[in-house]
Amino acid sequence: MRRLRIIIGVTGASGSVYGKLLLDKVKELESQVEECGVVFSDNARAVWTYELGNFDEKEIPFPVYRPDDFFAPPASGSAGYDVMIVCPCTMGTLGRIASGVSSDLLTRAADVILKERKKLILVPRELPYSLIHLNNMKLLTEAGTIICPASPSFYSKPQNIEALAMTVVDRVLNLAGFEFPSFQWGK
Repeated sequence: MRRLRIIIGVTGASGSVYGKLLLDKVKELESQVEECGVVFSDNARAVWTYELGNFDEKEIPFPVYRPDDFFAPPASGSAGYDVMIVCPCTMGTLGRIASGVSSDLLTRAADVILKERKKLILVPRELPYSLIHLNNMKLLTEAGTIICPASPSFYSKPQNIEALAMTVVDRVLNLAGFEFPSFQWGK
């Protein structure tokens, strides 16, 4: 099995639990990971602290790059990443990616993933969607991005908030190319 080179972006949308569970699950799937880099927006750190408690970068199991570090590997196509997941993804970040504005490392990395024709998965958490949001998602979909809204499923009868959020994380990781047992309808 080919091991993935992955970038995980976490923005300031409410739903830090999705980002935390994603990082935890990628750590569990480490045998399928060649490299994983993480970028938190400044707002992501603040929302994480508000929703989950203290944000401690030392607890993140992968290298964390500062949003202003344009010399970090994710800023260049030569780094050879296979996939980038932004989870949760604010509509502001989604809009900047859609318009090609690379104002920080996270949006630059997404721009690089798109120009290199690699897999970009955005997990917007906000709702409802405005026409601007929908048009940005349409534009990104046409450019090859996978838009996977944080819409949990109930088929697996999740028993708590983490299990419910995990239905989204599992789906995202399946889309990214990871292989692991997860709930499948009818099986």
